Amino acid sequence: MTAPTTDDLTLLAQIPLFHSVDRDEITAIGLSTRRQSLAKGDFLFHKGDDCQGFHLLLSGQIKLAFISSQGNEKVVEIISAGQTFGEAIMFLETPYIVTAQALADSQLLHVGKAALFTALDHQPRLARKLLAGLAIRLHQRMNDLEAYTLQSGRQRIISYFLRELAAHPSATEPPDITLATTKGLVASRLNLTQEHFSRILNELANDGLIRVDSRRIQLLDLDTLQSELP
Repeated sequence: MTAPTTDDLTLLAQIPLFHSVDRDEITAIGLSTRRQSLAKGDFLFHKGDDCQGFHLLLSGQIKLAFISSQGNEKVVEIISAGQTFGEAIMFLETPYIVTAQALADSQLLHVGKAALFTALDHQPRLARKLLAGLAIRLHQRMNDLEAYTLQSGRQRIISYFLRELAAHPSATEPPDITLATTKGLVASRLNLTQEHFSRILNELANDGLIRVDSRRIQLLDLDTLQSELP
């Protein structure tokens, strides 16, 4: 890890979480902030490691996953540039419950918890923003649980496509999305095996609803796709 630069402090100030924080507090938080670099495949932390703060991903992609003693993996989340992660564990002051690994060369800022806790004592709006962010993630986890429990594999995949389209509107006709990572990792994120995921993609393509070109997915019939969801 390396000490933060003036640019790093500017990045911290630009995070929505810190929009209400004055410059002196940002500087204090910056004193416990360090930049980290990971090559593709490097681990940021493992399950059971101590958590001393949270991370902001500046560039690249980070996978959060459960890994069993047999080496089986369940992807929990794929972190993209601009996202933060690790706040909940930081507040619980318990070890990490997942493993974090770089899916691409990545740059991160690690924000130490001591300075952040001090800032929280003086910045009520910062506490509200942290709570809001944690609530959003809890809501997403509940949506995931609902999907795993009540939706078929086909419906989970369609829901994922439509969420990606809403998050990244397409300028093409028919609209398309690009999978953020490999099909195997997307399948794990949706609680599916890669074989099941590929089989459903083939079914949707054979039904004339999508066209698959590597990671690019064209959504040929949005109305029919949406009608399949509960």
